[in-house]
Amino acid sequence: MSHDRSDGDQAGASHGGGLTTGEVARRLGVAPTTVRSWDRRYGLGPTGHTDGRHRRWTADDVARLERMCSLTATGLPPAEAARLALAEPSADGASQTTRTAPSQPAAAARGRGRAGTGLRLGDVRRECKGLARAALRLDATALDELLRAAVEEHGLITAWTEVIMPTLQAVGRKWESSGERYVEVEHFLSWHVSGALRRHSPPVAADRPGATTLLACVPAEHHTLPLEVLAAALAERDLPVRMFGGALPVESLLAAVRRTGPAVVGLWAQSRATASRPLAQHVAALEWGVRGARRKPLVLTLGPGWAGQTAPGLPHPSGLSEAVTAVESLVRR
Repeated sequence: MSHDRSDGDQAGASHGGGLTTGEVARRLGVAPTTVRSWDRRYGLGPTGHTDGRHRRWTADDVARLERMCSLTATGLPPAEAARLALAEPSADGASQTTRTAPSQPAAAARGRGRAGTGLRLGDVRRECKGLARAALRLDATALDELLRAAVEEHGLITAWTEVIMPTLQAVGRKWESSGERYVEVEHFLSWHVSGALRRHSPPVAADRPGATTLLACVPAEHHTLPLEVLAAALAERDLPVRMFGGALPVESLLAAVRRTGPAVVGLWAQSRATASRPLAQHVAALEWGVRGARRKPLVLTLGPGWAGQTAPGLPHPSGLSEAVTAVESLVRR
């Protein structure tokens, strides 16, 4: 089920003897204007030309740019990073590109290790590498483009599960292990992911009796992104949803449930410290409607904080896809 832009890169390489500037930019997770600027300012352009004015980037050329990305991601000024990248022995550059050369389809589709960013990404899609680099450079233009491309190419659920979430987790691990450094990177990436979800989401579906889903974080929980992507996935399927965001107080949550009469209530808890099984059970016991036709909501306990705290009647979907399926199965039956 994996489809990657690297296929297009390979096609460009085979037809033109190398990669175009746009293909290189996608490969590195930078804007094409950034690649051209590095060429113009620091001499990091391709070493050869083909077919007149068409410039193509070889494996060694891309290796220099990857070195440039890695150095700037550590905070080194671009001019100094460029000097070091140009001084890198060509043999080292060749060995670096062995993993990402256009002739290696498997490596192009997935990458391991630090991905040249200082982040431990593990065995993830190649797009994670570009997102991580753009986030570490605080490159808003490149980040928005990469997020848009991931959602359009893979669909919302796959983009979130296999591209966005692994990158967010890697950034989170980075600042947790760096003495609170890189907090700005996590905030920056989260903000742009939220914006991408809003831009991708269709208008909220009109309310239908017995079909609305209410989404909220439990009190003291502020991690809203997982609920935002669930709201967007439900809107894609024309399912009405009401989103209340982070740290909704208990009384406000209960009032919202009573006022809206939702079919499903999704409660997100990132940590076990914020998850509350008594609260979830209380919400699940709320009733509304006329006598003889009283209804209750199905409460979904969402997020890792509920691990070990679930109870009968409180389903705990393991991920985004499972949560969407649970809502659809109840609302559409």
